[in-house]
Amino acid sequence: MSEERRKRRQMQASAAQPRSRKPFLWAGVVVLFAAAYAAGWYHNNHRYDAFAKCLAAKQAKMYGLYWCPHCIEEKEKFGKSFQYVPYVECAIKGSREMTPECKAAGAKNFPSWQFEGSPLQEGVLSLEALSDKTGCSLP
Repeated sequence: MSEERRKRRQMQASAAQPRSRKPFLWAGVVVLFAAAYAAGWYHNNHRYDAFAKCLAAKQAKMYGLYWCPHCIEEKEKFGKSFQYVPYVECAIKGSREMTPECKAAGAKNFPSWQFEGSPLQEGVLSLEALSDKTGCSLP
């Protein structure tokens, strides 16, 4: 019986010992890195939200074509914030015609920007140029 009792005590003693905190520490580190990555991703993709909303408030409008490489380049400058920029798609999918709104605005080369009723300005504009034309501040 003493041998059996000794084995029970050893098992109780090993069960009573505090478990290692290393797995919890590593899990915490992983969660912190994931949170930092998510925050950085969000900041990089939504950095120009206020700028794009300001362009909309100043009635700046971009005319473009979904297949135009320069229009795609212009959109990529904004990242996810482009959703706030007033954009007019001029291509009618499945045909070679332009939309009536683009014809009425006189858009022929793309991308084209219109600022508060002024004539269209054709070509890719830098964010700094858009800021200068509208008075919207860049982040």
